[in-house]
Amino acid sequence: MLNHMAMYVHDLKKSTQFYETILRFKKADEPFKDGKHTWFDLSSTSRLHLIEGAPNDIPRDKNDHLCFSVPSVEDFITRLEKNNVFYSNWKGEPKTFTLRVDGVKQIYFQDPDGHWIEINDDGFKKK
Repeated sequence: MLNHMAMYVHDLKKSTQFYETILRFKKADEPFKDGKHTWFDLSSTSRLHLIEGAPNDIPRDKNDHLCFSVPSVEDFITRLEKNNVFYSNWKGEPKTFTLRVDGVKQIYFQDPDGHWIEINDDGFKKK
């Protein structure tokens, strides 16, 4: 079972706002209380930790990404567009999704530090 993922970020406040607004993650209790961490509950057993201190120019490759599933990729796209977040399909074609051979829709975008995030509807698609 996944306990947590930790991501090194440059600007904790900016990244925290992004994950709260775009992914709608809920903050969890942060035990260190040092102003350098934000914890989010992803499930009853899994968390995401943001840790401040990264340089702001780390190159990122799309193959290194986090993926989250949603019931509607289209509804999620509406949220991205409302917040002016650029998204694309796997090939990098803007404002469109990839349709996998198994019928799963996927989109890709980056957080403020350039970490790649995939959103798909796997597990929610009609069988």
